[in-house]
Amino acid sequence: MVDLKAFPSIDMSVPLRYCRGEYTKAPFEFYEFKVMAKTTFAGVARKQGLQPGEEWKVLAATNRKGPEDMVAEMDEIGVEHCVMPAIKVWSQHDHGLMMNYPVEAIAELVKITKGRVVGGCGYNPFRIQESLEEIERAVKEYGFKYAWFHPISFGLRPDDRKCYPLYAKCLELGIPVGYQSGHSAEVVTSEPGHPMYADRVAIDFPELTLVLTHTGWPWVDEWMSMLWRHPNVYGAINAYFPSAIEQSQVRFFDSLRGRHKVICGSHGFGMTRFKKEFLELPIDDKTKKAVLYDNAKKVFKL
Repeated sequence: MVDLKAFPSIDMSVPLRYCRGEYTKAPFEFYEFKVMAKTTFAGVARKQGLQPGEEWKVLAATNRKGPEDMVAEMDEIGVEHCVMPAIKVWSQHDHGLMMNYPVEAIAELVKITKGRVVGGCGYNPFRIQESLEEIERAVKEYGFKYAWFHPISFGLRPDDRKCYPLYAKCLELGIPVGYQSGHSAEVVTSEPGHPMYADRVAIDFPELTLVLTHTGWPWVDEWMSMLWRHPNVYGAINAYFPSAIEQSQVRFFDSLRGRHKVICGSHGFGMTRFKKEFLELPIDDKTKKAVLYDNAKKVFKL
């Protein structure tokens, strides 16, 4: 039996819908999520006996009943904080934001949970000034500590000039920036998710803390290279359960090269299952302590 409270943890990737279920269904109205309903979620949907058009219930089944229920789960398994960004994801097919979590809704959760939820900003590179003003307000008025964005869905490489204002603003505000690194589950071109694009960003902004989320798969070697080469580039193992993480990555973050450069998060697929699977990995206790807690505490300045 795994003692889930043996190692305190910080879950760096929890979407708003995890405790506010009303945000679950809306993305499935867009083309990219409709396709994922036939691919990514199809197997689980069949197992659950869902009908066509009900695939959104696959995600709904992982949600908690509300903020209090989520905090109760955190208490039960030893999660000290969870980081919740105001995600913005663009539909290239339908030309609109298929995910657009309000900053105010997350700020409310920060208040309700007395800081157990750590707020994160979003970024829309098609609305640069508006986004930067929102980020500044979220940090200065609501105490948000992070910005995460999804350059893949906007069809932009992370070193595109439309992304640079975000880096400059976050450097000015002293908060880290994360973005999806790796292929896209949505049916958009995955090439902008290649981890090596972090190279130019890290060189141009050496003092900025970057977090390459989503494991970098299938370019895991390049993902590890960026973490190893650049002092302020970190990686997040999220959006995949630990049992599915590439063994080369497990060896990397269980080594002196990678132990202090990786953080992790359940991505709204279940905090309890994620932490259980992580603690079941055949890795050193020093690694468990660093990846579950110490590194995220440093990155988010908690």
